Amino acid sequence: MGVGPVFAVFAVSAAGAGLVVRHQARLARLAIGKPLGEDTPSADGVYKKRRGDPIDLLLLGDSIAAGLGAEHPEDTLGGQLAVRLAKATRRAVRLRTGAQVGAETSMVRAQLAGLPEGYRPDIAVVVVGGNDVTHRVRVQDSCDHLAAVVKALRDEGVDVVVGTCPDLSALRAVPQPLRTLGGLASRQLATAQRDVVLDLGARAVSLAEVVGPFFVTQPDKMFATDRFHPSAAGYRRTAKALLPSVLAALGYLDKVPFGHHAPLSTVS
Repeated sequence: MGVGPVFAVFAVSAAGAGLVVRHQARLARLAIGKPLGEDTPSADGVYKKRRGDPIDLLLLGDSIAAGLGAEHPEDTLGGQLAVRLAKATRRAVRLRTGAQVGAETSMVRAQLAGLPEGYRPDIAVVVVGGNDVTHRVRVQDSCDHLAAVVKALRDEGVDVVVGTCPDLSALRAVPQPLRTLGGLASRQLATAQRDVVLDLGARAVSLAEVVGPFFVTQPDKMFATDRFHPSAAGYRRTAKALLPSVLAALGYLDKVPFGHHAPLSTVS
């Protein structure tokens, strides 16, 4: 998710309450700002190269997938996931990141189009949705865009794992009732994302369930200095949460834990 989105999108029907929310949105923007900028560490490359037989891992989506908030390449979501995947499979992992800071789901198809001709990863991990919520993108429109991306990857024989929209109610920098409204909208989108993904034969990880509690109970540790994006610790926790579904998609794991969802046709 990008920091720039305007939180005033969570206007409610009552005029008085709407004014309160818009005022709080302005305060939230001032409180959060853009201390991290929009540049992310470049984590792309081959991890544990000596092990050979590399797994090609692709990261698509928004600033969480891109690793904004991490200070070093190895602390990004892609870097953390690549290291953990290499350790679990005892194979090298070749990471490529197409994710972009501030991306909405409608922009992910362009990330696919921007990949080198002939490139086909073994596994694609998509994390997106926060900007759709803050920009008031209709849930159906957001899911239609996600479906197009997942279908394009699946048609090429690529295994896909989608980390669904994080729970925005964990953002303590956002005041109430704005935070609650954002939480409701993000959870609604996450549920719809999960259903779309499973119907297309991909896997979904409910980030709100799997990592959300850590961000709620340990905000100083899990969030970066902007109190909006994950810190290195937050990315480590998120990578750890995504790993079981990535391993299952690649055939290295038979059963996945709570919060991980496999297609109905797949035994998990």
